Amino acid sequence: MNKKKTDISSLRDKINKVDEGLIKLLSQRRTLSKEIIRTKEILNNPVRDQKRESELLNRLIKIGKKEGLDSHFISKIFFEIVEDSVRLQQNFVQSKLNRKEKSKETVNAVIQGIEGSYSYLAALKYFSYYNYELSFLFKKRFDEVIQSVEKGEADFAVLPIENTTSGGINEVYDLLLHTTLSIVGEEKFQVKHCLVGIGEVPLRKIKKIYAHHQAAAQCSKFLETMAHSAIEYFVDTAMSVQKISKEENVSYAAIASEEASKLFGLKILKSDIANQAENYTRFLIASRKPQKVDRRIPCKTSIVIATSHTPGSLVEALNVFRKFNVNLTKLESRPILGNPWEEIFYLDFEGNISDETIQKVLNELGQHTRFMKVLGSYPSQELEHTKLEYSKMITKKVDKGIIERTAELQAPVIKKTKSYRLASREYKIDDTIIKVKDVVIGGDNFVVIAGPCAVENEEMIMKCALETKENGAQILRGGCFKPRTSPYSFQGLGFEALNLLAKAGKYYDLPVITEVLDTEHVVDVAKRADILQVGARNMQNFALLKEVGKSHRPVMLKRGLMASIDELLNAAEYILSQGNRQVILCERGIRTFETATRNTLDLSAIPVLKELTHLPVIVDPSHAVGERNKVIPLAKAAKIVGAHGIMIEFHPDPPNSLSDPEQALYFNQFEKLMMELYKL
Repeated sequence: MNKKKTDISSLRDKINKVDEGLIKLLSQRRTLSKEIIRTKEILNNPVRDQKRESELLNRLIKIGKKEGLDSHFISKIFFEIVEDSVRLQQNFVQSKLNRKEKSKETVNAVIQGIEGSYSYLAALKYFSYYNYELSFLFKKRFDEVIQSVEKGEADFAVLPIENTTSGGINEVYDLLLHTTLSIVGEEKFQVKHCLVGIGEVPLRKIKKIYAHHQAAAQCSKFLETMAHSAIEYFVDTAMSVQKISKEENVSYAAIASEEASKLFGLKILKSDIANQAENYTRFLIASRKPQKVDRRIPCKTSIVIATSHTPGSLVEALNVFRKFNVNLTKLESRPILGNPWEEIFYLDFEGNISDETIQKVLNELGQHTRFMKVLGSYPSQELEHTKLEYSKMITKKVDKGIIERTAELQAPVIKKTKSYRLASREYKIDDTIIKVKDVVIGGDNFVVIAGPCAVENEEMIMKCALETKENGAQILRGGCFKPRTSPYSFQGLGFEALNLLAKAGKYYDLPVITEVLDTEHVVDVAKRADILQVGARNMQNFALLKEVGKSHRPVMLKRGLMASIDELLNAAEYILSQGNRQVILCERGIRTFETATRNTLDLSAIPVLKELTHLPVIVDPSHAVGERNKVIPLAKAAKIVGAHGIMIEFHPDPPNSLSDPEQALYFNQFEKLMMELYKL
């Protein structure tokens, strides 16, 4: 036993030395990044060189694979390092542009709350890239925060403006309308709510929970399980922790951050209690004077407008952005106090106020508004991830040669009105483009959906997710609820499998798709899956089609075993008519007189569907033929005939798969398929 302890101690010492070496190397890289931006300034080069980043990332992945490291692990580290480098360089450029020669190195930031609050943590993150010595002023109310900067007591105000779960913070929006401050920056901070207590105590014994009203809204589902506890709203998350720390009552708890818990020496009773795991708050940084933004830096501008209270006035104003091809990133309305039923609008859009195009936008916008105020122009926190080489290859246009050019000359003429009005080209000429996280489905993009027929256990789905990510597929599939012909066949693990699928997708940053069978399951499945699948057997389950039509998630609709193209499009119409316009069609083979394969893959349906409908079309060759050795050629053929993507089944050990073992590819077969798809 003593020898084992000695061995562990020795290994830990080695790990500590490696970690220390990594820290020193990261510090050296930061120093080099600062030297590079000084050289870029002299040469007037762009802040980012994404072509160089892509080449570097691909080279590092090759090196990493030789060392036994997967590409996802390398990419995650690389993205963090590149983001740090870009922000350092952007802030260097900004500081040089806006600071005087004898600018002070100490700045005062004012927040609503105290040390340990989310505003405090967001401020630390934002200012960490500047060479400032930061000091804080703490206020109880948002109006006091703004007044503190207006009076010169503080240099910057840090204000939460919106949250991905609870939405906009109306009080701050209203204050921005009347303040003289300018927005000079933004910070997006991940909020991880915890239930904090003064000691270990069972949750059933908690009698009172202190919470900021926004935090309570973001954790409403957890609080529903704490019906025995009284909720008392508090002005700030960290202050609520301070409150229970002073009271020293073990039956009292608070909702706050892990950092606040550590600051006051308290215990975390339960972690991650927010309704959504991906819970972010966006903060605005404001100062007395506006700041210029270097034109090499992606920029965002915020304004507030009021239009005349007449039909079409808002549309006319918004059409200005379309005219100048300027992208709106946010539109928020607030009532005008004293003018019942009239609204004022807060807009964020991409662009630098010093650009000529943005000046034209603002000038013309003024013709369609009765009030307009620029709140600020500031660097955007939206940093685009470096693209791997396979992503560029997989999304390049397929050269359709003469067929494509002929189609341009002879556009299809639809002679009669279709029963599937919303799905038809008559209704919408342009292709529908569906974006799921960073994956674009439709248009000229070709996507690969891949994974096992059924999620069997955590180890298996994690292996499949890694295989999906490593080979450039963009979406992870996995069956959780399995509709089987025989009642004795494996029916899936249900919501247990769905949780595992969602976990694997989150870890490897992959959207996930799974089938939903029951109308009662739609809402719960939609909370975890990024795309809902309606299987072939349910193509004409109209109650289910209507229910997924009410969901906000994209829906992949599979063609029925005996369904015509017309019937498929009418089934899609059921979904579209309920309001969900994110429908993906899937050709997965139909039954014919031919019995050589499981089904007959109708590749002719692809060009026909693309002529009749604007909806994206995916091909599932795995279910079509049911034999793994025939999947690869059909998958390649699907891309050649113009499908927007394919869905492929694979398994770590196909013969022992619990579902459809004959059609699942081995990992090496899937890798071969992906390499051949790149070349098409």
